[in-house]
Amino acid sequence: VSVLSEKQLMVPELGDGFGISAAPGFNVIATANLRDRGVHEMSSALKRRFNFEMVRPITDRGFEAELIARALDAELGEQRAPMSPEVLDILVTVFADLRTGTTATGTMSTAEAVNVGVAASLSARYLGDGAVRASDIARQMVGVALKGQDEDAKRMRFYVDSVVRERAASNAQWRDFLNASQELWE
Repeated sequence: VSVLSEKQLMVPELGDGFGISAAPGFNVIATANLRDRGVHEMSSALKRRFNFEMVRPITDRGFEAELIARALDAELGEQRAPMSPEVLDILVTVFADLRTGTTATGTMSTAEAVNVGVAASLSARYLGDGAVRASDIARQMVGVALKGQDEDAKRMRFYVDSVVRERAASNAQWRDFLNASQELWE
């Protein structure tokens, strides 16, 4: 708190009054996930020393797909398995649906979509045929839901059983997603 208030850190082990002052322009930037508050709630004294900015999820699916693709390239480079625009669209659509639909969860950020894309890409490259399929995305999504809170798993199951099943009736990519999801639920 003293670092944020007085921009000075006192170091008692070095003697009375010994402190280190922050350089001009010193700032602290911190992030927090409001759903996952960690072990302890932030104290009111600490809260008073921060300005809060709420970052809303991206609503432009084309822009989100572009961000995810760039992030996958940056993170994986040559290790990235190819992902067709249709499979990338499924990844973006699932996250958008789960963020905003009747099965909405608060944890479906673009960063998490990148994490799913990374895991699916690595799985496809090293355990699959080398190309990311809708089934790779499904396995990662269901795996994340099953490892999370029970409510997340229920929402994902409902989403697969209703929304994905309906889309799978007329689209092979969604059918691939549905089949892989159902294998994991069994």
